[in-house]
Order: sequence, then C-alpha cells, then structure tokens
Amino acid sequence: MLGLNGTPFQPATLQLTGIPGLQTGQAWVALIFCILYLISVVGNLSILTLVVREPALHQPMYYFLSMLSLNDLGVSFSTLPTVLATFCFNYRHVAFDACLVQMFFIHTFSFMESGILLAMSFDHFVAIYDPLRYAAVLTNSRILAMGLGILAKSFATLFPFPFLVKRLPFCKGNVVHHSYCLHPDLMKVACGDIQVNNIYGLFVVVFTYGIDSTFIVLSYTLILRAVLAIASWEQRLKALNTCMSHICAVLAFYVPIIAVSMIHRFWKSAPAVVHVMMSNVYLFVPPMLNPIIYSVKTKEIRRGILKVFFKSQC
Repeated sequence: MLGLNGTPFQPATLQLTGIPGLQTGQAWVALIFCILYLISVVGNLSILTLVVREPALHQPMYYFLSMLSLNDLGVSFSTLPTVLATFCFNYRHVAFDACLVQMFFIHTFSFMESGILLAMSFDHFVAIYDPLRYAAVLTNSRILAMGLGILAKSFATLFPFPFLVKRLPFCKGNVVHHSYCLHPDLMKVACGDIQVNNIYGLFVVVFTYGIDSTFIVLSYTLILRAVLAIASWEQRLKALNTCMSHICAVLAFYVPIIAVSMIHRFWKSAPAVVHVMMSNVYLFVPPMLNPIIYSVKTKEIRRGILKVFFKSQC
C-alpha cells in the first residue's frame, strides 16, 4: 500500500494493546506492573550500589553481577514508558519511530543478558577449575573487554532491525499485540516481503541465544567434571553451591524463552492472552528475580544488604 506521495505507507502512530480479556481489571494489572518495576529497579540498583561501595565485593564475580543488574535496569526502563502509559493512563499510542527505537533497545538488552550469563558461567568455570589462577585470568581489563564485547555484539547484530522494519509498508492496521514494541509483533501488521526480516531474525536468535546457551551448557559440563574430581564430598557441595544462584538466573531467563518458542511453534491456536502473558513473563520476571536470587543465595550480597540496613538504623 502506498501513501499519497507514492512511498510505502507507514502509520504515524501504532496502537498498543493491554492484556486481552482483562479490560475490566486494568487497575489491578497496572498495580502488578508497578510492583514488578519497583522490585526490579530497587533490587538492581541495590546490587549496583553494594558492589560500588563495598571493597569486599570488588571481585570478578560481582563485576559480572553488576553488568547483569545494569542490563536488567535497561530491560525495565525500555518497556516502562509504554507499559505505564497503557495501563496507568490508558494512553495506547506510540509514534512509529519511537516504537522502532523501543524495539531495538528491548531486543538489544535481552540479547545482552544472554551474553552476560555466558560470561558469568565462564567466571564460575575458572573459579572451580583453576582457582589459583582465577585473579590472573579474570583481570579488570579482561572483564571490561568482555563486557564491551557483549555490548558490541548485541548492538551490531540488532542495529539492522529498525531499518529492515522501516523499509516495509504497513497495510494490516496499526494495532500491535503488546504494551511495548517487539519485532515479531510489527511483522504481523507489516505487508510486503518480510522474508528478509524473518531470516535475519532467525539468524540473530541462533547467533545469540543458540550459541550462548550451548556454551553455558558446555561450561557446566566442564564444571561438573571438575567438581567430580574433588575427593571431598563436602568440598563438592561447596563448589556446586557457588553456582546455584547463576543456575537459577539462567533458568529464569531461558525457560520463558523456550516456553514462548514452544507455544509459537506447537500451539499457534492458543488464545492471544497466552502469548501476551508469556511475553510479559519473558521480559518482566528475570529483571525482578535476579536481584532476589543473588540476595538470597549469595552470602556476601546478603551480608552487604544487612550491613547497609543496620547502619541506616543507627
């Protein structure tokens, strides 16, 4: 479909959607989202503040944890404007270009999280496999290089997405099925040849989630092999316990992704609310759970929180 000037039609604004079937309970949905955002933002800011302030946490493991918290804040702030506008103020319109920007940042931070989890698995592998060389292998410069590499990889692979979407005409309406902008949603309302978008989207998913998850599994295979070589059963449990928080974070991130993929692949007739809810779980649960997981499972983080809390009471 062409506009008046002969160029492919693109709507000035896109209409966002809440949760299908819950129009009468929007106030409760808004409250839930506000609580999720509050937990996520406060939790991740607390982790960052602790790592900066506590000299005992100036170690590679906590630097990677800071990257994860910073990235989770990025995920939360990427979705926050349109989600709050949709559910709290019932304002459901977003400019087309703003939608593309939001789409880029949401997907970029999501793919960065996968890379950070891979870096954290490497951190655990080095700590268990060769603890005497841990500090020599994971120097501050190498940690910084890993973080910048993850950022560059995610940015470079996602950078073409807005331009690939921008070239398409939109003749199937302007309603997207979430309260934020995602690439698959925009493909549903775009017309013309979207094969390039789909092929490149599949490439990016395999290049990031596929490779990262494979190396995470490989890391834990080597970790398990190293742990089984330890003679003392008590030392084995201690070594595995140091990995539990990271394993929980990996599961919190990848299980929703796998669930969303399985639903799209094998349950295409699922009600729209199922697709929307699973996408919400994928974007909102990991940033909320990660600071809770690390606060509960990591003794140093827990000790730092208690220290700050009791100091504030004095």
